[in-house]
Amino acid sequence: MTKKPLILVTNDDGINAPGIRTLIAVMKTIGDVVVVAPDSPQSGMGHAITLDSTLYVEQVNYKHGALKEYSCSGTPADCVKLAIRELLDRKPDLCVSGINHGSNSSINVIYSGTMSAALEAGIEGIPAIGFSLLNYKWQANFEACESFVKTITENVLKQGLPNGIVLNVNIPDIPKKEIKGIKVCRQAKANWVEEFDKRVNPQGKDYYWLSGKFVNLDGGKDTDEWALENGYVSLVPVQFDLTAHGVIKELKNWDL
Repeated sequence: MTKKPLILVTNDDGINAPGIRTLIAVMKTIGDVVVVAPDSPQSGMGHAITLDSTLYVEQVNYKHGALKEYSCSGTPADCVKLAIRELLDRKPDLCVSGINHGSNSSINVIYSGTMSAALEAGIEGIPAIGFSLLNYKWQANFEACESFVKTITENVLKQGLPNGIVLNVNIPDIPKKEIKGIKVCRQAKANWVEEFDKRVNPQGKDYYWLSGKFVNLDGGKDTDEWALENGYVSLVPVQFDLTAHGVIKELKNWDL
């Protein structure tokens, strides 16, 4: 009998989020699933890890859930580290993170706890995928995601991924019948034009709320933003090696 792949599932919206429950259900049709996820929302945490306080892990039980599920007090990256070092009896064959409530396309990838969990797995040599749906609502309908999540996951398990590469998958929030397919693309050049709403509390102390507008600066038709705007699932290979290799030669010519 062929041994089922061991799949680690995590996220940044918390272990109770509808998105991760959908992801678990899909992964159960593919392999043996162990969940290690934050006990509360950790969106926008990026690749933060816990250094100055203790971490707590509690095994939890959900009806029709995974083989084992653990709720962790730490960040998404903490969850992956703990899973690999402490909670699993063998290295997982795959790590999937999400399904995130909201976009992680373009520049959002660097802020994303969802993608940071996947990248942490990639650092450990584990094939990894981050999945996101372009709907921030807790009550979002993830049904349209299921077949695409399964297709991409099965391809990764069959084909593998190049060393140091993790997949960033975003799914448009439209009916499944309107999704045109999966498009492999690059990360769009875009950024947030941010503003701070300054207020004063009853004690007279200033405080701020961050807000902003997402601006796509990229007119290319080979980007994740173009794909999503035109009804495709975007699939972007990303890497945790941030070296700008193409600039090294130029810098060596500096008078250093």
